[in-house]
Amino acid sequence: MRLLALMALFLPQWVLATELADQLRSGDHVLLMRHAEAPGGGDPANLRLGDCSTQRNLDQAGRQQAQALGVWLKKQGVDQARLFTSPWCRCQDTATLLDLGPATTEPSLASFFNEPQKADASTAALRAFMVRTLAATKGKALILVTHHVNILALVGENVASGEMVLARVDRQGRVLSYQRFRAP
Repeated sequence: MRLLALMALFLPQWVLATELADQLRSGDHVLLMRHAEAPGGGDPANLRLGDCSTQRNLDQAGRQQAQALGVWLKKQGVDQARLFTSPWCRCQDTATLLDLGPATTEPSLASFFNEPQKADASTAALRAFMVRTLAATKGKALILVTHHVNILALVGENVASGEMVLARVDRQGRVLSYQRFRAP
């Protein structure tokens, strides 16, 4: 009887944990993540993607937040993933600090904050990328580390640094449903 009572206490947490991991392995879900905390907004006028010293970067709190995100994901049953990241250093650093596997830079995850006229084309490219990648990723979590403008254009929600959106997408890359997860 005590064993059953103990199991009842922990079962809901386990079910939720495996549910997220199972959804990410299903082949029609993707986890979109805004990079961890990087003080300020936008980017300096002299931004050069290959030079992190010209960009807004993670601070110590952001690095700790990214590591905590990785720990949280592992507790949810996501112990490895196919990781793709924006070319911006703050996104690449977030992806690395998750400690879920190597990250690949993906141009369709690039910010268009300073060039809003590129929103439609960028979002279309991201949808196409998700469709191609989900088809090749079934059985493994797909995590995309990007910027708030990209997530806003895709799901219509502003997200905070380190916040995540679990999106279910159709074969055209349209978001059918989504669930937000606050940064731990």
